[in-house]
Amino acid sequence: MKIAVVGSGVVGLTTAIELQKEYRNANITIIADNFYKDTTSYVAAGIFRPGTSFSGPTEEITKKWVRDSYQHWDDIRKSSYSNLAGVCEVSGYILSSYSQSITRNFLIEDVLPAYRNATEEELKICPGNWKYGSFFTTLVTECGLYLPWATKNFLDRGGQIFNRKINDFADLHGTYDIIVNCTGLEAKNLCNDRKVVPIRGQVLKVHAPWIKMAYYGDYDTYIVPGFSGVTLGGCRNFESVDMTPNKYDFDSIKSRCEALVPSLQTAKVTEVKVGLRPHRDPVRVEYEFKDTSQGILKIIHNYGHGGYGVTTSPGTAKYAVKLVRDVWTGYSRL
Repeated sequence: MKIAVVGSGVVGLTTAIELQKEYRNANITIIADNFYKDTTSYVAAGIFRPGTSFSGPTEEITKKWVRDSYQHWDDIRKSSYSNLAGVCEVSGYILSSYSQSITRNFLIEDVLPAYRNATEEELKICPGNWKYGSFFTTLVTECGLYLPWATKNFLDRGGQIFNRKINDFADLHGTYDIIVNCTGLEAKNLCNDRKVVPIRGQVLKVHAPWIKMAYYGDYDTYIVPGFSGVTLGGCRNFESVDMTPNKYDFDSIKSRCEALVPSLQTAKVTEVKVGLRPHRDPVRVEYEFKDTSQGILKIIHNYGHGGYGVTTSPGTAKYAVKLVRDVWTGYSRL
């Protein structure tokens, strides 16, 4: 069997590796025109904390994606190669002055090893009028390390990578038996999918080795420590495609994070990153038999994760692999 995985971000790479595990004798190729630093995944803070708006086709499937993803990342975290893959454990606080619902998350409260209400003393850890809070322990996957590690893993298992822009899936007909579409935002054009919406994000990387915990505040404010620095965020600019770092977003992120953790005032900014989150509701993981002039294309879609691609890519990858199996063995019907 010949399988083409289109897209080389965290979703595409993770899906390709899961396919290799399931089909050891298959010919699996990743095709993309953007790699590593040119992917949205590279910008992500990578903390395992899907938003409560993250949604698959059903709540049951959504929760399974989340559970499977956490188990996948935690297995890497417990392994001898966790540092190479860029996966570590971190604890932190979610604080809010407005609503307790902001500090709760039904998708992960029974998945993470720790998720509880913050005590009155803990609400005073950060300056501000915090009325509600939660303490949690979760994982961070730093794509600056994970993407090259996963790429090497994929190649070492016999995978191939082609640098090529795909403008039409029909161009792959006759060369591959199954196409797995992990193109993120590009799926908007490739699939004529109006549900795909770019949500612009901007983050700052700072050198602050004393920050060991994650912090979340109101107005999409977050501080996430990682292997190569601390990520400060954020912003969500709906339907914006501007990839240029914005001064006003920079100032807003910096001031909000420094207000939350004042010691960050002395931290040096080392990098400013901008990415376009490929948002879709629900996330599309399903098969499609597409009739073209060249013949029938068997496509498995896996895109639309928004800002939670790193968090949930293993879960949707495993689900996509099951769909590949169903299509290949003939259980699914048009």
